[in-house]
Amino acid sequence: MTEHTARGVTWDLTDLYGSPADPRIDADLERLQADALAFETCWRGHISGKHNHGIQAAELITLLSQLEEIWQGAGVLSAFSYLIFAADTANPAHGALLTRVRERLTDLRSHLLFVELEWAALPEATARPLLDDPRLARFRHHLIRERDFTPHRRSEAEEIILDQKTNTGSQAFARLFDETLARARFTVTLEAGPKEMSEQEALALLANPDRPTRKAAADALTAGLAELAPLLIFIYNTLIADHSTDTRIRSFGGPMAERNLANEISQGAVDSLMTSCERALPMVADYYRIKGRLLGLEPLYDYDRYAPLVGGGEIPFSEARKIVLESFGAFSPRMAEIAHMFFENRWIDAETRPGKRGGAFAHPVTPSRHPFVLMNYLGHPRDVMTLAHELGHGIHQWLARERGYFGSSTPLTTAETASVFGEMLVFSTLRRKLAGTPEALPLLCGKLEDTFSTVFRQVVMTRFEQAAHAARATEGELTGERLNALWMEVNRPMFGDALHLRDDYANWWSYIPHFIHTPFYCYAYAFGELLVLALYARYLEEGETFVPRYLELLAGGGSDRPEALLKCAGVDIGAPGFWDGGLAVIRSWVDEARELGVPARTG
Repeated sequence: MTEHTARGVTWDLTDLYGSPADPRIDADLERLQADALAFETCWRGHISGKHNHGIQAAELITLLSQLEEIWQGAGVLSAFSYLIFAADTANPAHGALLTRVRERLTDLRSHLLFVELEWAALPEATARPLLDDPRLARFRHHLIRERDFTPHRRSEAEEIILDQKTNTGSQAFARLFDETLARARFTVTLEAGPKEMSEQEALALLANPDRPTRKAAADALTAGLAELAPLLIFIYNTLIADHSTDTRIRSFGGPMAERNLANEISQGAVDSLMTSCERALPMVADYYRIKGRLLGLEPLYDYDRYAPLVGGGEIPFSEARKIVLESFGAFSPRMAEIAHMFFENRWIDAETRPGKRGGAFAHPVTPSRHPFVLMNYLGHPRDVMTLAHELGHGIHQWLARERGYFGSSTPLTTAETASVFGEMLVFSTLRRKLAGTPEALPLLCGKLEDTFSTVFRQVVMTRFEQAAHAARATEGELTGERLNALWMEVNRPMFGDALHLRDDYANWWSYIPHFIHTPFYCYAYAFGELLVLALYARYLEEGETFVPRYLELLAGGGSDRPEALLKCAGVDIGAPGFWDGGLAVIRSWVDEARELGVPARTG
């Protein structure tokens, strides 16, 4: 494997600040603190009517506009401190800055918290005329969402305490998790001898054409995670307990309730999504039987899951850039134009290096600035899809900027709309180019495996979280053996008898960051993938007339409820059997893989 296929592709954060020592950081922290104190002095009691006869629409617009400006400034500080930490978690100065900024912004929030509490406490008869006032249209959905959380808010003093404890509670443990995995090295025993690798480098070898190499990488990951197990198990137990405490304090009905409310989706809708996916699980086993025959391998093991059907060369980052821009441009020149800015302006950090956080993300920063993308590019076809995925997020965030600070951020359920669509555009471009060639089947199989990961694996991971949180509530602190058993219990049904999960796979739950940073995030990926299949089908039906409506959907950000924004794009997620439509598309790909199947070179 040629390393550093994206060498030198690092982001330039100077649009935010020059370095952790930039004097503007302290100056901005002081300015924002002064602005927050002045804001509090001016506006406390105005929404509640304590110091007046009740706030009027024009005053509320002024208040919210001023509040937006403060949070925009805070967002730049927060983003810079996190981005520079993610790029190099091993640098003590980066961790120190992250903690300092978080502590200062928590104090800042204590002076602004009264706004949401006073607004949430307003009687409906008082709030409704303000919500209906057309002058407040830009803020309407934000104001509605704030009131949705009214039953779960506590007194101002209690809210301040809860905020402040987060810095030394869940956020501290999440930082410890990130630093631990970024520092970890896994000893992969290759034919040429043992080699120390990062988590991302070892995971990338699971897509290597050579089976002994894949097994060596899987064994190394298992052994490395076992060494880290005492710490990772303690972190996860602590965060589950912390989540349970928050759930109880805020009177949520269960561990998923807060996430569902933030996602603007009911538990019933989530259950419908997940059970629809689980009914379709046999197609996963069907596919891996096909893959086993194609590879001439029986049985397939967990380390064979992403084995390529044929050996292939790496894709340089420059080629990945070309593929993504071409794919986006064929759909919409505007999408390609925005994506081009990410490359030209160095808004992407793609090279792999020690200390860098694993995985990939797009950070929106604030509407007044621009997003940044982080990934670890190693030259595999999946990395091209990841690049398209994260740039899709970035395009979504860029287009939604016009909605302002309070209206641009989407719930997780629709946050994947552009990212998964971006992957689909790249897949469709490559599919057209490779139609009728020997490469068509490997491309299709790669897409199927990515889709299985995005849909079925995410449902499995959500089931694991449900099981882990339930077990922690009734059994107390969970052992590694118990967590491992829960992980295997939910994973085995996905593959049936078509792929054997070794006992070694049992501790692989422990490196997944979503469990740590955003509990119950994972089902949103399945939501997003199946939603995109519906949107893409609409595009195929309507052609170019669909494009402006799709871009309008992205530009809507979080300015309305997901179902309302999606209906404007011609999709009704409440329709009976909606999820089955996307699952049927995946099923058709499995059938096509079977028809295309010819013996491929053994891995």
